[in-house]
Amino acid sequence: MGRRIMSPAIKLLRNPHFWIILVIFLICITLHYPQQVPFLKELGLSSLFGLSRHSIERIFFLFPIAYAGLVFGLRGGIVCLVAAFATMLPRAIFVSAYPADALFETGTIIAAGGLANWWLEARRRETGRREQTLLKLEAARRELQSYIHVIKENERRLSALRTISTAVNRSLLLEEIADAAANEIMETMDVDVMLLYLLEEGAAELELKFYRGVSEEFARGVDRLRLGEGLNGWVAQTGEPLFVEDFPLDPRLTREVVIQEGIKSQFIAPLKSGDKVVGTLCIGAHVLRQLSLEEKELLSLIGIELGVAIEKAHLYQGVQLAMRRFRELFEKAHDAIWVQDLEGKITAANQAAAILTGYNLDELIGRDVAQFLSPQGLDLAREIRQKLLLGETIRQPYEQRIIRKDGEEAIIMLTTSLLGERGKQVAFQHIARDMTQERQLQEDLRLYIQQVTRAHEEERNRIARELHDDTVQAMVAISHRLDSLASGGKAIPVQVLRSVKDLRRDVDGILVGIRRFTQDLRPPTLDYLGLLPALRELVSQIGKEFGLDANLKVNGIEQRFTKEEELLIYRIIQEALRNVWRHSEATKVDVALEFDDEKTTVTVSDNGKGFEQHDGHELVRTRKLGLIGMAERARLLRGALTIRSELDSGTTIILDIPTKNALPTI
Repeated sequence: MGRRIMSPAIKLLRNPHFWIILVIFLICITLHYPQQVPFLKELGLSSLFGLSRHSIERIFFLFPIAYAGLVFGLRGGIVCLVAAFATMLPRAIFVSAYPADALFETGTIIAAGGLANWWLEARRRETGRREQTLLKLEAARRELQSYIHVIKENERRLSALRTISTAVNRSLLLEEIADAAANEIMETMDVDVMLLYLLEEGAAELELKFYRGVSEEFARGVDRLRLGEGLNGWVAQTGEPLFVEDFPLDPRLTREVVIQEGIKSQFIAPLKSGDKVVGTLCIGAHVLRQLSLEEKELLSLIGIELGVAIEKAHLYQGVQLAMRRFRELFEKAHDAIWVQDLEGKITAANQAAAILTGYNLDELIGRDVAQFLSPQGLDLAREIRQKLLLGETIRQPYEQRIIRKDGEEAIIMLTTSLLGERGKQVAFQHIARDMTQERQLQEDLRLYIQQVTRAHEEERNRIARELHDDTVQAMVAISHRLDSLASGGKAIPVQVLRSVKDLRRDVDGILVGIRRFTQDLRPPTLDYLGLLPALRELVSQIGKEFGLDANLKVNGIEQRFTKEEELLIYRIIQEALRNVWRHSEATKVDVALEFDDEKTTVTVSDNGKGFEQHDGHELVRTRKLGLIGMAERARLLRGALTIRSELDSGTTIILDIPTKNALPTI
């Protein structure tokens, strides 16, 4: 049943102050009209104090008026004031001997009572405002205390997070990070178990890297978890934190050793680096433990902090491993490697550099590289340095010559690179390979091939001379005798005469072939007129004899070569044209010579069937000895021979010969 609502009248009648005010008011009425009260009339009192004007009795009305205003507020005071005025007014008008004075005193009392009520109401309102203000201040105080509590909690969590962050970032080693984190986490969170798992991405497994507060048997039992297995596997798979208050009852528990360990409560947070999960952080207690929302948020933040720190540790370990490997490669490299600053002082070098220069490593460090260079080598080094600093591209490796400790000169192939740090150029790195012996072997081989080639050409020249001086002359004499025999008259039978003429024609054909063979062995045009006329004759002859559309094009100003070099160029082009006739089944061949200041380029291209390209050993096996001979002649010219061919797409042979007067190429 609901409470009955009490009416205002009943509340007023039940208020003891109402009855007190009523009693006081009745007393004031009695004292104001003593002659109307029987026992006071018998006493013969016209006034309580013997005054005829009843001034004091009128003042007594101020007490109920003030009391009513104090207890019931302005409305109660006004009601009592009106009642007092209604009580005093009849006496002032009808009974008092001094009506004017009585009315004045009555008005004064009423005014005083009104002022008293107004003052009491003002005080009441002021008190109410003060109480409201105090209530608001109290509410603000409680709210401020709540804020202070939240701030202190946040400060505590931030302090713990900052302490853990400082501890884990103090080191880049995984073991030190985990140990520092364990000390802070277990002290801050008041737990007695901590496990740290890291995710092996390739194997999709979690590996227990650190543990505290558990037995060795437990650690061995949970040292590896598949992704998705158990609580830690679930957190690693989903990337979401997990709190389990009564751990042994959780259905996701998969291993009996966990139950035997007696862990009751666990909170597992993912270790994250960005959006990537790298492991899990598990804290637990051997008693039932409740964690607040703030503690869970703190552990999630710690998981992120640890994830970033562990990722940095992995990167650091990777960098350290790479540096060790690089150092091993640097120290054990067969090629000489050294680093010099911008002033030319050697700051680092490997053992191969020490062997190359003849100095030991202690002597080499701090030495100026200018001490190893001749004036020409120093000029080349300065040129390379300037180009690298300006960002220009250079052709590498390039040849350089250094002077060893014993005074001997070494030929090296050098690769130079500019090293920078934070956008600033700080040093040069050099990688050198000693080419002295190889260059000497190449020079010896070149000299040997040159001698063999010269011997071949001399033998060709001897054979050509003997063919011209002996065989051709003998064949000419035979041709003349056969001619004389054929014109001997009617004494020779017709059948014999016909045979003689056929024999003479065969001799003439053989004579033409010998002369062509003699020209191939040693073209006289090359000896008397030079390379270009000999090539024009060769191209024209090939075109006529074999029915090819053969053309020769010359661009640039002709460069002069020695007799020996011209002969080598001629033999290369001659072999290329004969290969076109013998193997390509081409209908057209173009020979182009281009002269410039740096090199001379010879190009022979055809529209034949082409062939599959092979290396040198395969060329020997497939008996493509003509191409090998062309390459050897190109090396004798210190040039480069390039062969480009594809099946059904023709063949192009390019010979690049450096010009003697051209500047050395870097």
